[in-house]
Amino acid sequence: MIVPDRVRERALRLADALPAYVYDMAALDRHASAVRRALPGVEMYYAVKANPDPALLHALAPYADGYEVSSSGEVAHVRSVLPDARLALGGPGKTDAELALDVHRTHVESPGELRRLIDIGRPVDALLRVNLDVPVEGAPLTMGGGATPFGMDPDGVSECLELIRGQNRVRLRGVHAHLASGLRAGELLDLAKAVLSFGRELEAAEINLGGGMAVSYTDPEERFDWEAYGEGLAELRQPGETLRIEPGRALTAYCGWYLTRVLDVKRVHGEVFAVVTGGTHHLRTPVAKGHDQPLAVLPTGRTGTRLTGATGAGVTGTGVTGAEGARVGGVTDEPVTVVGQLCTPKDVFARRVPMSVNVGDIIAFGMAGAYAWTISHHDFLMHPKPGFHYLT
Repeated sequence: MIVPDRVRERALRLADALPAYVYDMAALDRHASAVRRALPGVEMYYAVKANPDPALLHALAPYADGYEVSSSGEVAHVRSVLPDARLALGGPGKTDAELALDVHRTHVESPGELRRLIDIGRPVDALLRVNLDVPVEGAPLTMGGGATPFGMDPDGVSECLELIRGQNRVRLRGVHAHLASGLRAGELLDLAKAVLSFGRELEAAEINLGGGMAVSYTDPEERFDWEAYGEGLAELRQPGETLRIEPGRALTAYCGWYLTRVLDVKRVHGEVFAVVTGGTHHLRTPVAKGHDQPLAVLPTGRTGTRLTGATGAGVTGTGVTGAEGARVGGVTDEPVTVVGQLCTPKDVFARRVPMSVNVGDIIAFGMAGAYAWTISHHDFLMHPKPGFHYLT
């Protein structure tokens, strides 16, 4: 994949202090601004679970109408960074303490959760999360369209409506739906039509359509068609109706880079492996999604040199040993599987990717700005944590 010059320059400067994350804040600002322009009349909340880094939250503040949070920890975190931000609390397993939090909107997941919310006794502005029986085939990740633990079917919604009648603690503001992830604009608009139809039957003033915008790890240059989506929502929206979306990954994935250094290149039973500093305990995405993380090799011209890790300890690169037993610094135009330092065969970033790579080179993994560091198992084997750097 293409590495921007500014990221490449920072990677080379950090060569002896890898692994590290680098966030291109200028790129994030440009992308978020373009997304915001494509959605006139639509509220946009950022799904904090995608990446709660304080610098990213600040960068999105000019474009986000609010933030979708899923725990008391996320509530406290966002408020410590942006005290005045509007928050929408979601998630299928809220505790009583979380239900008691003072937030802008609470997304109710079940009649049982609503009963607990009513019993708490404080005023709440709520949306009912609906799980409609609509087709979501082809989505990499489905949260609705059938039996899942997320939201309610129409019978559950009817039960909630009965509970809401006759009390004034929980004020019903509308409905929320996040049915699937990884869909293109046309597919998301088809789901939007179903959700809007259901919400209008309930005379919902607010309809939150969730996120789910497609992000392609096989084609890093491809982008969700925000303009087509915005135009479609503009056609669907009715006067007096508040439409809201909750993108996460599709906003921040592209600004993040995870930078590593090649420790070893070796051939095992005919297959070449490049072993890099760090691992999937820092970037879990390729294992979690079962894909090859997009990458680029940045040659350093330091083949076979003594490598210095984050702890300051030197590691000597050995290169590939061929059939003749000769030491070589790497491989040229061969399929290479890139792995980390963990003692597990699952610590794989990408499999059999054609490349030229040498010991000492930097490997830059792109699209590491969402569902990366914060969903990873940091303390496995207790390796040093990566550094974090921001390009403004």
